[in-house]
Amino acid sequence: MTEPVDLWPDVRPDAAKRLMAAAVEAFAERGFHATTTRDIATAAGMSPAALYVHFPSKAAVLFAISRSGHERALHMVTAAAGAPGDPLSRMRALVAGFTTWHATRHRVARIVQYELHALRPADFEVVADLRRRTERTVRDLIAEGVAASAFTVADTPTAARAILSLCVDVARWYTPESKPDPAELGARYADLVSAMLGAR
Repeated sequence: MTEPVDLWPDVRPDAAKRLMAAAVEAFAERGFHATTTRDIATAAGMSPAALYVHFPSKAAVLFAISRSGHERALHMVTAAAGAPGDPLSRMRALVAGFTTWHATRHRVARIVQYELHALRPADFEVVADLRRRTERTVRDLIAEGVAASAFTVADTPTAARAILSLCVDVARWYTPESKPDPAELGARYADLVSAMLGAR
């Protein structure tokens, strides 16, 4: 199943979007290291030289995909954590939304989450900072819930990592044929996380 090109609404021009979408398909099928710039350009309907007009290297394409995905994850988590409502309802919305996104966009999410080792060191640091900020947001929401006696979990940092790992891992196994559908999976994961946190 091909990911839609509008995964990157802020990316311009459209040719760069097409290259990113083609790279997602190629990385998902072959892995980063086995994919060539020619593979990406050909899949995007361009000449191999055209890739270099928009990206200096294959690694730069991966970084653009990974940074965009992690920025979207941070925005999604921050919006849910900062929404009106009690800590439990916000956590449930956060988990449901994050899980649903990883199921619906499983191919690009797999690249974003599981090709980190292929990033250049400086690029990895940018992505690692986004990941730390995402985890801190979840950790702070758990701590808020514990302070309000809404959660009874004892180890906040471990709980935050467990929640994010649960949601992210959906991208590793989910396929279009998987059951339940993404929205239902998100709701079920919200139930699991509520139990994990000892929600009251």
